[in-house]
Amino acid sequence: MMLKEFNLGRGSWVLDPFLGSGTTTLACMEVGVNSCGVDSSPLAVFVSQTKTTRYDADLLEKVADSLFSIPYSKPSLDGLDPLVKKAFSRPVLEDVIFFRDRIAELEDNVKGFFMLALMRSAMKASYAYKDGGVIKIVKKPTPPFRKFFKRIVKKMIKDVRSIKLEDCEVKIMLGDARMLQLPDETFDAIITSPPYLNKIEYTTVYRIEYELFLPGVKVDAVRSYLGLNPKNVEDPFPEMDLPIIAKAYFSDMKKALSEMFRVLKPKGKVALVVAGGVFPDRVVESDILIARLAESVGFNVEKIRIVNRRVATTRRVIKIGEAKESIVYMEKP
Repeated sequence: MMLKEFNLGRGSWVLDPFLGSGTTTLACMEVGVNSCGVDSSPLAVFVSQTKTTRYDADLLEKVADSLFSIPYSKPSLDGLDPLVKKAFSRPVLEDVIFFRDRIAELEDNVKGFFMLALMRSAMKASYAYKDGGVIKIVKKPTPPFRKFFKRIVKKMIKDVRSIKLEDCEVKIMLGDARMLQLPDETFDAIITSPPYLNKIEYTTVYRIEYELFLPGVKVDAVRSYLGLNPKNVEDPFPEMDLPIIAKAYFSDMKKALSEMFRVLKPKGKVALVVAGGVFPDRVVESDILIARLAESVGFNVEKIRIVNRRVATTRRVIKIGEAKESIVYMEKP
């Protein structure tokens, strides 16, 4: 929708500096718009690179048939992180390790596809769930893993066949939205959704995925999300006496907005999806404050479109306000 709103077509370049799972870049590929995605999470970069790779569905089916016909041999679980061992039943974990090691032997042009399918299947069959910044282990019935994995692979191959991708350029990069390693005035538009205030995804909750599927990958926690280090920050709104994490968040958002302004072409457009932060004593209206920050770095804010509202409560029953999800539209003069 935003691609049409901004009248973007072939030859245009779109940036998503908070790439996440790659939704923006995939949408660009469907209409033939060039795109660049940046994220500080190696896991997000892996997922996005895998989703935006152009695959041969017939080849994937052949590889899948070969993969599922390999005779099973029980792998060793020695050396695995204790948390990983707790997160699965032993038979499921042995199956996951067996397939992981077989997938690691595949050609690079299909390896990521099957590793992503395995990751999704494994986490669905685990005892682990993410609760804020914590991994909790709750033992429960899990689906037969091998059948479930086959079903996930089949569905992903079906998606490859059904989604038509146009010819365009796609670049996926590991990086920091506050210090983009990109040249000035390169992009026609920026379409992105930064981490929501007070709804931050902590790197530690993906510990199982990193340990099992991206072993040896170094995660730079200092750059894992906005507002990580709340000490000694420059408070953009001292008159508001914001919670310390909100001060750090908006301080980082100002840096990210400055970088967006730098890499955007004159008359370039921005659509920023944001949400209010809910704290015990108040709701912080992120859309309005981010609009103020955007204007302070040079943007012209055109409008704020509210796309969702929800009642915010404290202690589960006391209403303290309304939390909005909004799209902030702006333009570089």
